Amino acid sequence: MKENKILVVDDEPLIRKLVTDFLKKQGYITVEAEDGKKAMDLFWSEGNIDLIILDVMLPEYDGFTVCREIRKKSKVPIIMLTARGEEFDEVFGLDIGADEYISKPFSPNILIARVNAVLRRAVTAAETDTDVKKYNGLIVDHNAHQVTIDGSIVDLSPKEYELLAYLSENYGKALSREQILDKVWGYDYYGDLRTVDTHINRLRIKLGEKSEFIQTVRGYGYRFEE
Repeated sequence: MKENKILVVDDEPLIRKLVTDFLKKQGYITVEAEDGKKAMDLFWSEGNIDLIILDVMLPEYDGFTVCREIRKKSKVPIIMLTARGEEFDEVFGLDIGADEYISKPFSPNILIARVNAVLRRAVTAAETDTDVKKYNGLIVDHNAHQVTIDGSIVDLSPKEYELLAYLSENYGKALSREQILDKVWGYDYYGDLRTVDTHINRLRIKLGEKSEFIQTVRGYGYRFEE
């Protein structure tokens, strides 16, 4: 079984030690960085980092900058930490590619639970990175532009299909309403964000029990996850 390697980035030595000690007890391999520049250098030089735990307030480059730069070339899962606890920071972090967001102070047990969940999602996303995606009875076939549930075809409009396809392609990732609107309806669409909510509601009705895969991210958007 592969041992996951986690990069822990925080300028506070005590926080880094707390996090790495708990991660090691769970069998994870850890690498540490105390500033944004070293974090990026380590990430590219190590080459096999499976997840990054990234503080927002860092010397050299802040966490947002690090996240944005890494996202240009990598889909590695990123959990951001912050002492601010402001909604703007959380939304901004998700917008630039963070997978999860935890405010300080936090419970180490909660952090470990989030780490485990994010890594599981990454494995599932990799396994379903094909033209035919399967999710416990729900199948999204990109070749046929068709969705089936337990073998029965679901009658979706073109936009409903595109919406479900986009969500499933980004398995486990929180997508803002703006991102969904731009991707599914296009940058030149002049409708409002309620269009997304309306189509999500219709899609959920048609998916029936499988509608639970489309999760609402409060105050932000939606996420597709089993």
